[in-house]
Amino acid sequence: MASDAHAHPFDLSKLYEGAEAERVKLNLACAGSAWRMEDFLYNERAALRFPMALCFAVHPQLPAACGAGRCDPKIIRDSLSHLYQFAAEKRIDAVGETGFDLFSSEFRATEKLQEELFDEHLRAAEKYDLPVVLHLRRAAHKVFLYSGRLKNIPYVVFHSYSGTLDEAASILRRGVNAYFSFGTAILLNHKNTMKVCAALDAERLLFETDAPYQRLQGKSFSSYADVLLVIEQAARLRRGAGLPCEKAELERFADENFFRIYKKGRYE
Repeated sequence: MASDAHAHPFDLSKLYEGAEAERVKLNLACAGSAWRMEDFLYNERAALRFPMALCFAVHPQLPAACGAGRCDPKIIRDSLSHLYQFAAEKRIDAVGETGFDLFSSEFRATEKLQEELFDEHLRAAEKYDLPVVLHLRRAAHKVFLYSGRLKNIPYVVFHSYSGTLDEAASILRRGVNAYFSFGTAILLNHKNTMKVCAALDAERLLFETDAPYQRLQGKSFSSYADVLLVIEQAARLRRGAGLPCEKAELERFADENFFRIYKKGRYE
């Protein structure tokens, strides 16, 4: 069984009706992210058909959307309430995606609210002993401010990791049990990301599609099948860096990491 460490199954289904059937055909477990009840219930139903780790959080981009009038601020309060409900009921496998998005002035204007939300998410993860899935854009520095709390989280997944190799090593030295997930960026000639993917210990690697959001050139959206291309490219990059590595071996490492983080017992 291959694994996709981060996807948005509900959003993907709106663009590709056959997505879950494809996932079953590919024998692909995934971690499904949700931020509202509708998304989560879709993922929960999909998990009954085929393995899916269920993740829930208020996305760090949501405060900006609400502030700009594109959504009702009540959504944030409701989502936080759902997070604690699902965690208490043992219906989720991880808190995420949460973190910081400082990519644009619109997002930076909500940094204080993002900090407040991140604190709430860490509190939930600490209380219920859950992994955390991190979204970080132009915000790698924020992780180091929270490393003291993150090292108390059982597993910390860096979704679509875009930091440096030195930053990854520093995070691990600080005692954070971190795993670094790579997506289609390594197929789109993102030089730094490719370099880091080639060099990190396989015991810390995950692969993802972020479907439907990290699309390859010529495609209108990403899909589950893209994770196989990501793994092939990762193996190619590692061989180019002098590390003997075949796709099947790398897929096995990633799967072991995936099921270690997301409680394999759910799928047995």
